[in-house]
Parts: sequence; C-alpha cells; structure tokens
Amino acid sequence: MNKTTLTTVIQEITETVTATTASEETEKNSDVIEKALSHLSDALPTLLMALAILVVGVLIAKIIARFISKALKKSNIDGAARSFLVSLIRILLYLVVLIMALTVLNVPMSSIITIFGAAGLAVSLAMQSCLSNLAGGFIILFSRPFIAGDTIEIDGSVGKVKEITILYTKIETFDCKIVFIPNGKVSDAKIINFTQTPTRRIDMKFDISYDSDYTRARALLLELIENERTILKNPEPVVRMSAHNDSTISIDVLVWVNNDDYSDTRYKIIESVKECFDRNGIDIPFNQLDVHIKERN
Repeated sequence: MNKTTLTTVIQEITETVTATTASEETEKNSDVIEKALSHLSDALPTLLMALAILVVGVLIAKIIARFISKALKKSNIDGAARSFLVSLIRILLYLVVLIMALTVLNVPMSSIITIFGAAGLAVSLAMQSCLSNLAGGFIILFSRPFIAGDTIEIDGSVGKVKEITILYTKIETFDCKIVFIPNGKVSDAKIINFTQTPTRRIDMKFDISYDSDYTRARALLLELIENERTILKNPEPVVRMSAHNDSTISIDVLVWVNNDDYSDTRYKIIESVKECFDRNGIDIPFNQLDVHIKERN
C-alpha cells in the first residue's frame, strides 16, 4: 500500500468517526430539548396558575387596602396614622400573595421561610437606615407626639404635618415647602408641638432708650394689648422691664392667643408698637456708644 492510499484511508476513517460523533451529539441535544419541552409542557399549567394568583392577588390586595382606608376614615384615627397603616397592610398583603404563588409552584414552605429569612437578613444589613425609619414610624404611630394637621418643629423645620408614611414624615412649611424627614430622626429628635394645646404664648421684646419714660411706655403697651381683641385676658398679659442693656432698656411683652391667631396677632402688635412709640415720643434707639473724654490738667 503506497503513501497516498494510506492517507486516503485515514481520512475516510476520520470522517466516519466525526460523522458518528456529530450524530450522537445531535441525538443527545435532541433528547435534552425534548425532555425540557416535556417538563415545560407539564409545568406550564402550574406556572400559569402561579402567574394568575400573582396578578389577581395584587389586584385583590389593592382593593382590600382601599376598603381598609375607607373604613379607617370613618374611625377616630388621624390621617397620618391612617396612611401609615394602609401602607403597611398593603405590603403585608403583597407578601401573602407572593407566598401563595410560590406554594402553587410546589416550593416547600421550609424553603420559602429560608428564602425570606436570608432575604430579610440581607435587606436588614443593607438597609439599616430604612429599618430604623420603619421602627420610628411605629413609635410615632403609637406614642402620638403629633397628628396630621399639627404645627410642629423638628430638626429645625417648622410646619404643618401633612402625612406620616412608612419611612418619612411629610411636613409643609409656612413658605409652602414640602419637607420629608426620616421617621428614625423624628423618633429621636426633640419635637415641639405648637398646636397640641389650644392656646399659645407670644413672646416679644421691645427696647427703649434710657431717656424715655419707662412708665409711659409700659402704659402704652398695656393699652395696645387691651384693645387687641385676639389677645386672651386669661392668662393675664405680662409687660415688665427685663434688662438694662448698654444703650437700651428691654421690655418683655408676653401675651396668650388662640393658635390660629398667633402669626397675625404678633405682626399686629409689632407694627402697632412702632407707630404708638413714634407718636408718643418713645425712642427705639439703634446700637450706639457714648464716648466721654476726660481732660487732664
């Protein structure tokens, strides 16, 4: 057998082996695809059932949450707490729907618990601030330091409480800005509630010069207070000298008003005092320094 003939035989053997291997691989791939399609065909009704439960469950959860919201509106629960509860209930309902869908897919309950436990641990580590805000929301809800509509001061922001969500407290300031404060900070912060009591005290200070008649100035202030109908007679207003400054005498004016009258009354008193002092010759001096030069002999 010459060299050419031997080469030809080897090539034929190689082509035969390659063809056989390709045929076997094709048959294996075909079997895998057939098995996958068979499993998919068997699992398709279950997948469709789980998807249907998921879609219908979400819709039902929304309807239930809406119904609970309407029911809570008829109760004595304030709007901020109502919003928080509805948001929390909606999330819990979504979790129930998800567990039902996983159960239909024949996922063992132990596996579901393990999955949610691991996910909860990962989420708690990655979202510690969010969990702090969630816990703060519960504290606000049950301790009730304020309710929707109250005017409060938190973290330097003063305004009216509009809503308490799961993570944030929403405040509208007097210049119509919306401030979102994390509930975690709210529960730890110093909270000043201006509207929890029906009345509020206005604290003002007026300075007059040493040359002015303090008795006359005090009488004028008391007259202005007496003529202002929004100022309450009880507790009795206070008008007293409070300090001897470098260039002025300070007079404290403390009056009580209803919460709704606070801002308007304060502005009225300040404007009226300026007009009254000017009209009666009571000086409101600016900062000044008297220099005395002593001559030496």
